[in-house]
Amino acid sequence: QVDLVESGGGLVQPGGSLRLSCATSRSILSFNAMAWFRQAPGKEREWVASILSAGRTNYADSVKGRFTISRDNIKNTMSLQMNSLKPEDTAVYHCNAKYDFGNYWGKGTLVTVSS
Repeated sequence: QVDLVESGGGLVQPGGSLRLSCATSRSILSFNAMAWFRQAPGKEREWVASILSAGRTNYADSVKGRFTISRDNIKNTMSLQMNSLKPEDTAVYHCNAKYDFGNYWGKGTLVTVSS
């Protein structure tokens, strides 16, 4: 069993920034990829960004140019820097770790973008 624990969520005004972190209980390099997903109220969970084991990153069109995913292989953490936040970014953000036989999920951290 692997624990993924998100942190960094909160209330921010439109145009503001937040940095989310995901701490893993084992080496981050043991995963094929890690990603952030989000789920807004009344909507299905959607993919936001991912980082592969080789370091390549990918982003959903809705966040491209505003969000940056990164990882720290020493601290075994993954981060999501979110800039120019919009009200439609409001959601619970979940950390995901993919390995050969499935996925691990964190419980999520709430991000609310509102004035």
